[in-house]
Amino acid sequence: MNDACHSERRQPRIVVAGSINMDLVYRVSRLPQPGETLTGHSFQQVYGGKGANQAVAAARMRAWVTMIGRVGDDAFGTELVAGLQREAIDVSQIRTSPGTSSGLAVIGVEDSGQNCITVIPGANGLVTVDDILAAEAVIAGADVLLLQLEIPVESVMPATRIARRHNVLTILDPAPAPAEFPMELLHVDVVCPNESEAALITGLPVTNPAEAEAACRALRSLGAKVAIITMGSQGCVVCDESGQVHHIPAYPVTTIDTTAAGDAFAGALGYCLAVGQSVHEAACFASAAGALASTRPGAQPAMPQLADVAELRRLK
Repeated sequence: MNDACHSERRQPRIVVAGSINMDLVYRVSRLPQPGETLTGHSFQQVYGGKGANQAVAAARMRAWVTMIGRVGDDAFGTELVAGLQREAIDVSQIRTSPGTSSGLAVIGVEDSGQNCITVIPGANGLVTVDDILAAEAVIAGADVLLLQLEIPVESVMPATRIARRHNVLTILDPAPAPAEFPMELLHVDVVCPNESEAALITGLPVTNPAEAEAACRALRSLGAKVAIITMGSQGCVVCDESGQVHHIPAYPVTTIDTTAAGDAFAGALGYCLAVGQSVHEAACFASAAGALASTRPGAQPAMPQLADVAELRRLK
């Protein structure tokens, strides 16, 4: 298969504004019930944070990536920034918050691959509007801006406005979705929630592709030009700018850990759109990236390389 996103075009520029976490991951046969104590199989400390994960995902697609965010003045912060540098990511827009811990995520992973995550924002909660405004020139020079909601919403808002002002394509992964969702955030080029986030934002049930189609149309009516709902083993549903809907089935893979599948999807989606592919082509390629990420443990370590995603697409 000649995969459109496996391109030899110029290296696209992607800016990511978001969270940078250290993930503390434990594995257990099943997640405990309230008040229950279980013995786990293993423990790992790995680099994570939705923003940083998506930055690594895009970098492994061979994009030129700049990360905007904050870390604490602790050992984790130093290690996290060094990890991004090893991925050839520009860290010049990452600031250190004195007297603050870096962001942490405690992640329980069942043998089935399903997970439960508790996030302690730390320095991520201190990303300010000024941090975003100071990076306006960087955002203006990008092909794509990737955003999530693990930094303050009031800092995400100006990023969307800057991108609109400079005609930079913006992808919002609205996770975690706040109970009182600010609908202004949906005025972006692409909104890409999972089924639970789509249900919270639209107030509609999203349990199957038919319901996801209705939710996608609702998201577009609320301001998004394109809506994509990711649904794990049910694939994803895309409603493009013309209103045409596509259901893209999931790739049949053996799932080990779904922690970062959505971030792999977002990073690959951003890459494909940055090199000029259609939304449908980009979503197909991103689905393959998300599937590959779910076959590997951890967050950033699970992010696939461009050639691996292209190979999975070729084999399908």
